[in-house]
Amino acid sequence: MAHKPEELQEVLHYTFKNPALLRIALTHTSYANESKVATTHNERLEFLGDSVLSVVVADYLFHQSGRPEGELTRMRASLVSEDALFQFAQEIQLGEYLRLGHGEDLGGGRSRPSVVSDAFEAVIAALYLDGGMEAARNFILPFITEGKTAEDDYKTRLQEVVQQDPSAVLKYEVTGETGPDHNKQFTVCVWRNGELLAEGRGRSKKAAEQHAAKVALEKLQ
Repeated sequence: MAHKPEELQEVLHYTFKNPALLRIALTHTSYANESKVATTHNERLEFLGDSVLSVVVADYLFHQSGRPEGELTRMRASLVSEDALFQFAQEIQLGEYLRLGHGEDLGGGRSRPSVVSDAFEAVIAALYLDGGMEAARNFILPFITEGKTAEDDYKTRLQEVVQQDPSAVLKYEVTGETGPDHNKQFTVCVWRNGELLAEGRGRSKKAAEQHAAKVALEKLQ
């Protein structure tokens, strides 16, 4: 059972002055095509949201890092990729709020990365149009400053340290899950050859894994 678009406002911690913008952001082309009345879908908002996201991410990386242009470009690409946006969207269960056509819904559209990541960009545009750059930035920043970023990929760094011993094997395991669906907290343990290295927490499994890897690195180094 899909959630109503209006219910997403609680998850976003933002109340729209024009709720129609949020409804459009969550409306897939398949829904508009099947509708008996003229319905606006989210493709134009997706176009705008892509640009707003890119500006917010670029601004954040520019001020947080003194790295050269090439590295900044790579880091931005990592954070605005479909994979990253799909992960961010899953953290707020965005797929559950989408208005999809019957066939798209039955075909698994709510968990399709292309559909969900496009809607994530459309939601950014809706926030931008309704509340300006500040509203969009407030929504985007918690996602890009927590968990995996190209700047702080602790899992990769831990793997590199551990692989100095070729027989070493790392394993991540979710050991806890608390909180309501829209505000979950995960606990993850990282093991090396069966030995507990560290425990981490985050609002997604990936964020918790990164935190566990960070704690493990601090211990090992």
